[in-house]
Order: sequence, then C-alpha cells, then structure tokens
Amino acid sequence: MSQLKTTVPDEIVMNKIYKIRDQKVMLDRDLAVLYGVETKVLKQAVRRNRLRFPEDFMFEMSSEEFNDWRSQNVTSKNDKQGLRYKPFCFTEQGLTMLSCVLNSERAIHVNIQIIRIYTRIREMLIAHKDVFIRVEQVEKQLMNQDQKIEQLFNHLRQFIEKEHIPREEIGYKRKGK
Repeated sequence: MSQLKTTVPDEIVMNKIYKIRDQKVMLDRDLAVLYGVETKVLKQAVRRNRLRFPEDFMFEMSSEEFNDWRSQNVTSKNDKQGLRYKPFCFTEQGLTMLSCVLNSERAIHVNIQIIRIYTRIREMLIAHKDVFIRVEQVEKQLMNQDQKIEQLFNHLRQFIEKEHIPREEIGYKRKGK
C-alpha cells in the first residue's frame, strides 16, 4: 500500500479529541474532515452499519451536551460543518470500527494515525500515573489546609469582635475606692 502523501499533523488530531461523558471521543464532523468525506456521508455509512457501533463505540450527543459543546468550542458562524445536528461521538473502539466502514486509502491511513495517538496518550497517562496520584493528594491536603485556615480566621474574627465589648472589671474591690 502506498504511503499517504498528505499526513495530518498529530497536534491537529489531538486537538480534535474531546472528553464527553468521561470518555475521550472524536466527533463525526472532525473525522469527516480528516477522512476527506462529507459529514453526512460518514453518518450514512455509520447508520447503514449500525450493528457495528454499540453505545460504547459511538453515541449521539444529547441536546444539552450539544448546546454546551457548541457554546464552548464554536466561535465562527461560518463553521457550520455538521453543527445543525447533534454529532456522533466515536470512542477509540468506534474509530477502529470506522476503518471497516470507510474503506478509502486516506481513511485507513488517518485511522491508523488516530489509533497510534490514542495509544500514546494512554501510555503517557500510565507512565505518569504516580504523578497524577501525588497531585491529587496535594490538592486534598491543600483543601484541608484551606479549611483549617478558614477556621482559624473565624476564631480570630470572633476574638476581635469580643474585644470591642466593654468587660466588667474583675478582682478584689477595696472599700472606699
């Protein structure tokens, strides 16, 4: 098989990976651009092969997710590629299955590149797992310290407020004074 002349930079692919429903996914419109097909062609191919795409391979965004995603990620009114309809979100397994459905040489090469990127991301997360755990521990400690500091300031505030209230003198009282 000949090598694809136009490769897509890894950074572009990585910027098209979103986290939706706590899963790393790529959207139909982005994949269509990478594969060199129209979004509706990609969606038609998926619909014709629906049995290949169970919920853990591909899902359609809910209306709420779609509105949130649009407000966070789309800035141009001219950028309408597939934005009138809720996009399909493909997990790593769904991307692999897409290579069976879209059988062009470009789609195969881009799919291989995407799967390699997903693998590198997973390897990086595994390699730095201990760092992530330590960061999480430090965050918890800081939250505890924040609570303790807040409590300390509350006590100081109460002490200062009580200082302004005149207090009755205590001690021995002499007659005549």
